[in-house]
Amino acid sequence: MDVKTIVRQLVPLMGGKDNIHSAIHCATRLRVVLEDDTLLDLNAIDEIKGVKASFRKSGQVQVAFSSSIINDVYDEFINYTQINEVSNKQSASRESTKNLGYFKRIANTLSKIFIPLIPAIIASGLLMGLLSLIKNYGWLSTSHPIYILLGMFSSAAFIILPVLIGFNAAKVFGGNPYIGATLGGILVHPSLANIWGGVGHHYQTLDLYGFQVAMIGYQGTVFPILLTVWFMSYLEKFLKRIVPEMVEVIFVPVITLIISGFVSILLIGPAGRMLGDGIAFSLTTLIDHTGWFAGMLFGGLYSVIAMTGIQNSFHAIEAGLLSNPHIGVNYLLPIWSMANVAQGGACLAVWFRTRNHKIRKIAIPATFSAMIGSVEAAVFGVNLRFVKPFVAGMAGGAAGGAWVVYNKVYATGVGLTGIPGLAIIQASSLVNQLIGLAISFGIAFFISLAFKYDKES
Repeated sequence: MDVKTIVRQLVPLMGGKDNIHSAIHCATRLRVVLEDDTLLDLNAIDEIKGVKASFRKSGQVQVAFSSSIINDVYDEFINYTQINEVSNKQSASRESTKNLGYFKRIANTLSKIFIPLIPAIIASGLLMGLLSLIKNYGWLSTSHPIYILLGMFSSAAFIILPVLIGFNAAKVFGGNPYIGATLGGILVHPSLANIWGGVGHHYQTLDLYGFQVAMIGYQGTVFPILLTVWFMSYLEKFLKRIVPEMVEVIFVPVITLIISGFVSILLIGPAGRMLGDGIAFSLTTLIDHTGWFAGMLFGGLYSVIAMTGIQNSFHAIEAGLLSNPHIGVNYLLPIWSMANVAQGGACLAVWFRTRNHKIRKIAIPATFSAMIGSVEAAVFGVNLRFVKPFVAGMAGGAAGGAWVVYNKVYATGVGLTGIPGLAIIQASSLVNQLIGLAISFGIAFFISLAFKYDKES
């Protein structure tokens, strides 16, 4: 596919080079911030060969392409528009965030912190799934060296999760990422009892001038390090304003580390643990008491939530569920899988029922993308155009969500949904997950199939 032709057709439909403020991209979408949105022609952009869908979202114009060409499209877009790529990414992020509400800003920040960590957490989740199979089917003894080593490999990302989050969070909050990682290291220091390892009941208590400090570690936790690094970034910026430049490199890091370290151990750490445990307890209690109804509610509404981009912030909650020694599983991800696959089923039905050649061309690859967990093309490119398929997808997601909660389907990781998500579903839950996917897809498909789609809503 000729990306030069695509870009030269695309730019004028966005108001020309002078109207383009900045641009970034993700796995499938070119995300552009414009000076004047009134010059945008989304309908014409949809007609460009190679474009799967286009829409406004999060203060940006987002144009979906195949994952195989998105990098080339972005490179050509930057080259053709002559945007400075170094300052461009920061500017695009600031401009898109500026147009968001307070809650969505928080969600957007959490997304930036957690999305780069997903490969490590996925790898750990896949290994946990493998260990589950080995144990359930007796392939190896739990005392076998291979099983023990794989257990180490699978838990490593969660044990050092505060270090990984600390590094990334500091970059997002504007602090020194290495100090952020060091603060994460403090929270998982060997001197602190390892909750993840199950020995957290045996710990020392330090008497700090009458203040009792429980020497309990924060392995696998999320919110303590997030709040600590947020505090650290403001402290570091304040110190840089008051410390003379000639000694800044010496005093700013050490003062930042000492103050942030004490604050994290004495105040923020315990408060952050309570916050994370409170969220996990609330969700668990809700599902325990309402059962399949909670699954139906979450599965039905997830597609609406995904339209806002907030769903990426759920990774923080899911990681907290996995790292909580009293929970240790992710019961949310199977529900999200139901919602995504259901939108794929509704999208496929549109392919059967529409005579619009552009929509038919988009629908098949969009269905496939939804089946592997990426629903933007199906939702924005097809289903929301006609509304009824989107609602059908919500119905399918609700039915599948109710099924997986009722049958206690659990995942061992985060990040993978749809068909690839089967790899991190507990072995004992695999059949019920497959049944749930079939229910979600089938209900959404047949409801959507009942209508014709010749005119957009």
